[in-house]
Amino acid sequence: MKPKAKQDKSPELTTLLDERPPFIPESAEVMTLLVKSPPGSPGLPPHRHSGPAFGYVLEGEIVFEVEGEPARVVKAGETFWEPGGDVIHYQDGNNLPDAWSRYLVVMMSVPDQPMVIPVDADELESRRGRRVPRPR
Repeated sequence: MKPKAKQDKSPELTTLLDERPPFIPESAEVMTLLVKSPPGSPGLPPHRHSGPAFGYVLEGEIVFEVEGEPARVVKAGETFWEPGGDVIHYQDGNNLPDAWSRYLVVMMSVPDQPMVIPVDADELESRRGRRVPRPR
């Protein structure tokens, strides 16, 4: 009788996102956040981050929109990223009216700057042409 083969105990690696951010802030602070968004939540108002952010939807689905890209729905098991810096982050709301959505974000930011930098109405208006039109 042959001896039983050893079971392979190696971890399985799957690349979910492979991006090259345009910059990483010098002496970047890196933080990992878990965002829990209640049903129908619009998410944060338009804002920006001082560095790139990378995300993974754990549960549910979110509407994700950054300046220069159309809004899209990101579902559980899918990823998203944004370059940070001057780019406006328009939407990150829960796309589900009857269930929570949860997502994980790893963000690199400039030390001593807030994680979320609000964008006011005047700036939104001045940059209106940079936003991809929404389907009607």
